[in-house]
Amino acid sequence: MDSKSVKEFTRKEVPDWDDELIATARFKAFSGQKSDWEPKFQFWKNLIVKIARHFGVFIISPPQVKNEWFNRGGLTPLCIDHVLFIMYNEGEITRISDMVGPYSGRLTQLFYKVKSLMNRSTMSPESILLEDCLILTTLLKEKADEVIKCLSESHWNSHCVVTRNKFESMCGGQKEGYAVLSYLSGCRKGQYLSTNKKELIEGIKVSLSSAVVSGVSSLDFDTLHLIWTQEKLQQQLDVIDRRWEMSRQSALASLKSGNKKLALRHAKEMKLGIENREKCNSLLNRVEEVLSVIANVESTKQVTGAIQIGARVIKENKISIEEVQLCLEELDESIDSQKQVEKALGSIC
Repeated sequence: MDSKSVKEFTRKEVPDWDDELIATARFKAFSGQKSDWEPKFQFWKNLIVKIARHFGVFIISPPQVKNEWFNRGGLTPLCIDHVLFIMYNEGEITRISDMVGPYSGRLTQLFYKVKSLMNRSTMSPESILLEDCLILTTLLKEKADEVIKCLSESHWNSHCVVTRNKFESMCGGQKEGYAVLSYLSGCRKGQYLSTNKKELIEGIKVSLSSAVVSGVSSLDFDTLHLIWTQEKLQQQLDVIDRRWEMSRQSALASLKSGNKKLALRHAKEMKLGIENREKCNSLLNRVEEVLSVIANVESTKQVTGAIQIGARVIKENKISIEEVQLCLEELDESIDSQKQVEKALGSIC
């Protein structure tokens, strides 16, 4: 979202934006009684929300809003600090530092709530412009609803578990994910969970119905590990496919130049890529099968039954943490070896 695009949108929304007399009045600082500047406050507040909604953001930077969004030939609105300050006091915007840390424990979250209330009383129109980012609460709620709707389209149960990376990607980034999860946690619609399987695996459990999110179960941890494995294997497949295509193109180029020896080496790389793909795809299919069974059981049974059946399916399919880890390590080693081969071949060429 660059300032040029924002200015073009602003001119469409505000036809008299470039009228000097009107702009001069709008850009003045607030003075007099509230009734005197209330219409101007509503204008700026609504414009800020419209711009953010149009560009799909709910986190804004006060300096950017003042100095880039509404800069007219070096002139900036003298009232923007008061507009943001009033919005802050009325709960229409909040600081990200005021939000409860969704990745911390209940006691820490309570501490942050108390700290936020204490900090709120010390805010001033001048200090709010020093904030790195502010969250538009209305648009935050809209984003949270959008994420839940998107998850509901791919899940058929009353709740779902997703990896933290996927959740943040759906929200638009790390800061956005933090804000959305903080909001969902406050509504008791989302909960953070993590497990350590040789490396930290983080996830989010989200309620997709009107009910609050249920407590994290052992099945949720197993599901998180399987989903994380699924994403990891899919990433490996994408890498393998890209490298196979590179080897194919290199083999064709070598044949075209008459270098049959080099073409043969690239062909061997392609064969290795196919073998790695088969191994990776086989495990991916088994993981997806288990996830499918768990999802079907959860939609027809009580949670306790789902936990028991889910655990049995995992055991029957013989998908152990050790096997997953070993497979991923082997694929990493194979891809690293392929990189070294490509580097050596490149030096020969």
